[in-house]
Amino acid sequence: MSRLTVRSSTPLCLLQDAGRFGVRHLGVTQGGSLDWVSMAWANKLLSNPLGAPVIEVTLGGLTLIAESDCCLALAGADLGAMLDDRAIAPWRSFFMRKGQQLRFTQPICGARAYLAAPGGFDALGVLGSCATVGREGLGGLDGSGNALREGDQLTYSGASFELHRLPDHLIPNFTEPRPLDVVLGAQIGQFSGLSLFDAFNSDWTLDSRADRMGQRLLGPELVYQGKPMISEGIPLGAIQVPPDGQPIVLLNDRQTIGGYPRLGALTPLSLARLAQKLPGSGVRMRAVVKEVAHREQVGCLQQLGRSL
Repeated sequence: MSRLTVRSSTPLCLLQDAGRFGVRHLGVTQGGSLDWVSMAWANKLLSNPLGAPVIEVTLGGLTLIAESDCCLALAGADLGAMLDDRAIAPWRSFFMRKGQQLRFTQPICGARAYLAAPGGFDALGVLGSCATVGREGLGGLDGSGNALREGDQLTYSGASFELHRLPDHLIPNFTEPRPLDVVLGAQIGQFSGLSLFDAFNSDWTLDSRADRMGQRLLGPELVYQGKPMISEGIPLGAIQVPPDGQPIVLLNDRQTIGGYPRLGALTPLSLARLAQKLPGSGVRMRAVVKEVAHREQVGCLQQLGRSL
């Protein structure tokens, strides 16, 4: 068994996996990695199951010490990772010798990096997952929903002796100004015509009021003209419009039900790209039919299933 020791951390450094499923009827949210694509590639670089437990590092601030020689993999944002005094770029695996220090300093490109270990990090599973959801007190190393803290011991039992690098054509471009794809929802026809035009033809700014529950978008006021709603189930990526008219994209740690009208929901691939946007970034939205969203999702999963 190999071990890493946490020398320093922040509340935004979390143990995550693919999330909890089949439990929303209990009022338990999904959790899991916000950028599921980067998580999957980090695991793929080590031949792990794509949903194996990883460390999600948001904006930096994590320092780890190797207690033995190991091989790890890094994918997602470039957070200025340093192995002692040597820079480590994402989208590759790398060797870390006993006593070496791995630091994530600050965002250079993207917001969230994913660190994987052979076989996945060991953690106590709760309701089928170790995904950390602090609000519900679930997941993490001990199952109580805590973020990584100084002194924590991260263990894993797998081994990897080969280095791999993701080919350039497979590396996501986090700076690409591609619109976020939206599958339209049941209440779409009850927004004003001007609101629908603005929603899909305006620039939106990511508000600093954001967490793993949701991301607020700032832009034109959207006006809902329908009747008050009864609370209903909330899917991942749902775009709720509260009375102030500023949309909120609901993320992995969202509430399980809600009563605000919805424009629709972001596709899973668009959610992964949104997770890498920093506050103040500009985005646009584009309506797509579910057949297009499904085809792109299947294509991504097929790519992840192929050998590197």
